[in-house]
Amino acid sequence: MHFDPDLLDKLRGARHIAVFTGAGVSAESGIPTFRDAQTGLWANFRAEDLATPEAFRRDPATVWKWYEWRRDLMRNLQPNAAHLAIAALERLVPRVTMITQNVDGLHHRAGSTDVIELHGNIWNNFCFQCRKPAVLTTPTSDIPPRCAHCDGMLRPGVVWFGESLTAPAWHRAADLSEHADVFFCIGTSSLVEPAASLPRYAQSCGRVVIQINPEATMHDGFARHVLRGKAGDIVPQLLCAAWPGNGEGA
Repeated sequence: MHFDPDLLDKLRGARHIAVFTGAGVSAESGIPTFRDAQTGLWANFRAEDLATPEAFRRDPATVWKWYEWRRDLMRNLQPNAAHLAIAALERLVPRVTMITQNVDGLHHRAGSTDVIELHGNIWNNFCFQCRKPAVLTTPTSDIPPRCAHCDGMLRPGVVWFGESLTAPAWHRAADLSEHADVFFCIGTSSLVEPAASLPRYAQSCGRVVIQINPEATMHDGFARHVLRGKAGDIVPQLLCAAWPGNGEGA
């Protein structure tokens, strides 16, 4: 793939790169997106009807079982070429910060060291009542498991529809969008707010916004560079082009 020389110069000159990723990056590892139809026992359910506080209050066992099913789907999946190339940026640029909408933890597993998980992490749990984090160390017959502090019900450590993002994560993501030299927007449909506003904010602050996605999104209109294709193909090629001999995939 041929890349604009201006894009390569911007990357090589960057002191701080922010990388914002969405479900498209994880989909390349085999993780279904929320827009995909449910399968198997969950074929008659909509994800939007299960991932809510109201659904958990109404039927906590069903919601917990659905998240256990999702965890089983993800358990043996591995970071893909995009995850690995993004992590490799840390060897090429003085500072790289990940901002992700994904909850699977694959950026951590790929080696990224500074990751803001806007929507939480599916492998974590906390109490629905007292909000204390919980680590499940022994098997239990309770569905959902109970909190050791208050005996409340445990829930997955993700942000559900209708819930606000945690303030520290959101404020840090907004600050990075304002100050990073280059802002990548990779594999996101740009439909879920407020996260979808980050690339617009970065552009309004004069940052160089680079979009990588197989399909057009609302960000095409203001991104400085739009690269059409899969992240697992484009990101390694881009690193090789910007840093010959040092980029992933060389």
